[in-house]
Amino acid sequence: MALVAGVPFLQLLLRQLRAQGVTEVVLGTGYKAEQIESYFGDGADAELAIRYSRETEPLGTGGALKLAEPLLGDPVLVINGDSYVEFDLAGACDLLQSKDADLIMVLHRVPEVSRYGSVTTDDSSRIVEFVEKGNRTGEGLINAGVYLFQKKILEKIPSGKAVSLEREVFTELLAEKVYGLVSDGTFIDIGIPNDLERAQTLLTPWVQ
Repeated sequence: MALVAGVPFLQLLLRQLRAQGVTEVVLGTGYKAEQIESYFGDGADAELAIRYSRETEPLGTGGALKLAEPLLGDPVLVINGDSYVEFDLAGACDLLQSKDADLIMVLHRVPEVSRYGSVTTDDSSRIVEFVEKGNRTGEGLINAGVYLFQKKILEKIPSGKAVSLEREVFTELLAEKVYGLVSDGTFIDIGIPNDLERAQTLLTPWVQ
């Protein structure tokens, strides 16, 4: 709900999804869930059908998805609520199908990967390595926080337990079919104050 040019950041993410043809969204909520649910309601104002999956205790990114499993279709599109990246949903769907992939992860190239951790791909765009933040420096590809995957992946996540999707689930998938789709567009993670301030200008075109 952090404001970017006067608009809740989450509202920008929902607009982006709607512009790419998405009509149904499940919002995973926890802290201040009532505020989010009150603001967005059933999604009619955003031309979306919004449902909610509310955590009563922190479950991590993987545990939150497991909780929402009964509400999700197949394949599953997941986006982080604190980062914005321009991505091609149709292209991700095509790649998922053409590669018969289990997971497509949107990647972005940055001049310094140490803050984020990095991702290594081979010549076929298959992801072969995840490197924890702080263990590598310099230019490289990072996980941009958008995932398209087969719903069967959720079977790997135990119910009612805190699980990290990125550290515990995706790392186990590397022996399977995991591919990266590189975005050359705008990317920003508003998780630190400096970037939240930078987003006020960078994302203004998407507020209108």
